[in-house]
Amino acid sequence: MTRDTEVQQLIAGALDGSGVVLEDVVVTPAGRRRVVKVVVDRALDATGDVTQTLPSLSLDEIAAATRTVSDALDESDVLGEQPYTLEVTSPGVSRPLTNASHFRRNVGRLVVLAPQGAEPVTGRVVRAGTDDLTLEVPAKKKDPARNETFAYAAIERADVQVEFSRPDHAPQDQES
Repeated sequence: MTRDTEVQQLIAGALDGSGVVLEDVVVTPAGRRRVVKVVVDRALDATGDVTQTLPSLSLDEIAAATRTVSDALDESDVLGEQPYTLEVTSPGVSRPLTNASHFRRNVGRLVVLAPQGAEPVTGRVVRAGTDDLTLEVPAKKKDPARNETFAYAAIERADVQVEFSRPDHAPQDQES
């Protein structure tokens, strides 16, 4: 078992049951130290289709995860005696969406996805299941608004789009 695998297993075990899951661990040398970058995200409770927006991790949740990871690494000898700097973060919007759990955590967000052999599509994720997702694609010129379903296996790339003034769902019965 490699050191990186041991570090991943140690951190994943320490976070188990905390409501936070390990997404990635990268250990890189930095002079006489090492930098241990840990990426965590909210654990998914739901099985099947997700149709509601999940809240992002709060700073308090990141701080609690940092303490948990730090304690686990300090109690273990998996990193040896060399000092290290610990960085715990959540995935940023620059992370490509590569598996079902990424889409499930991003229901309600605007994404651009590139289906295999087709033009990229921009839309809001309204449903994310275990095998596919549904995008709400807005109307454009001659194309009406529509919901379109994509199998994860047929997506080459998908990215969350940054929205500075994200439109929340307006009340249904508004009259002018």
